[in-house]
Amino acid sequence: MKAVTVLSTARRLRSCMTEAEKALWLQLRDRRFTGFKFRRQCPIGPYFADFLCWQARLIIELDGGQHVEQVVYDRQRTRFLEQQGFTVIRFWNDEIFQNWEGVAQIILQHLQSRPSPQPSPRGRGGKGR
Repeated sequence: MKAVTVLSTARRLRSCMTEAEKALWLQLRDRRFTGFKFRRQCPIGPYFADFLCWQARLIIELDGGQHVEQVVYDRQRTRFLEQQGFTVIRFWNDEIFQNWEGVAQIILQHLQSRPSPQPSPRGRGGKGR
């Protein structure tokens, strides 16, 4: 997919979020959730992650009612994303509204279980170049 197409698709997806996606984004945006930075509708390869925390390599996906074809697609997509080193967790849309505390606890466990990124080797990158 060309860069212009990817960008316009991401913008379109962000403007057409479900109510559950809007509610979750309200909790995750601007580092509100334990200081971790999340992005929404972020392209990774041929796919778009609903919510992505690069620092923790964590992807959060929200699912509504699904057909068999969608389940197969989601499995392929999850497999691809995991092969890229991401952890993918999924919640049903109604969980965001009916069990936010449980959802938040699961997200927090995943964020805390990821190792911190290694600092860059001394003298490489950053200031002083």
